[in-house]
Amino acid sequence: MVDSLRFASTEELMAALPTLDSAPRDVGTLELVVCRPAAGEREILAEGALDVAVGLVGDNWQHRPSSRSADGGAHPDMQLNVMSWRMVSLLADSDERRALAGDQLYVDLDLSHDNLPARSRLVIGDPETRGAVIEVTEEPHTGCSQFIERFGVDAQRFANGREGRPRRLRGLNAVVVTPGLVRPGDVVRVLRPGG
Repeated sequence: MVDSLRFASTEELMAALPTLDSAPRDVGTLELVVCRPAAGEREILAEGALDVAVGLVGDNWQHRPSSRSADGGAHPDMQLNVMSWRMVSLLADSDERRALAGDQLYVDLDLSHDNLPARSRLVIGDPETRGAVIEVTEEPHTGCSQFIERFGVDAQRFANGREGRPRRLRGLNAVVVTPGLVRPGDVVRVLRPGG
């Protein structure tokens, strides 16, 4: 794990590939839920409400402009950003620092394209009682300049490079398909399209 006062090097990140590649493929864990109430603000949640219309309740997704959407408004396929817990833990050693990555959900799960093709669903917790279901979209998640400022250029290049992109080390985009409450510690189960 990298000290929060310095950035991980490409060499350190490459050396961590076996750890990153050993993430669970079918059943993982939700490790962190982060709300972004306004630009630059982060709130670590003990429980988050996922909603079909607004994504994570209290998050500013619906007010965030996107150059990828037709009207410049919030992109409908980028409602939730999901990142690998193992990757973000290589970059930061506290939840407060991890939350700066800018994603809402951090999971210990293999997020690779091979494991989670678009339209795969993640069942978080138990939807019968309180959990939620989200669906992976095709829209790529590549991060922004703030990611470089917070974690360094090596982290950005690694996450979006030859090793990181197929593994989705910068994360993936998803939308809520079944609303519900999610908490750190919830089980995350994979449902693949056609499965």
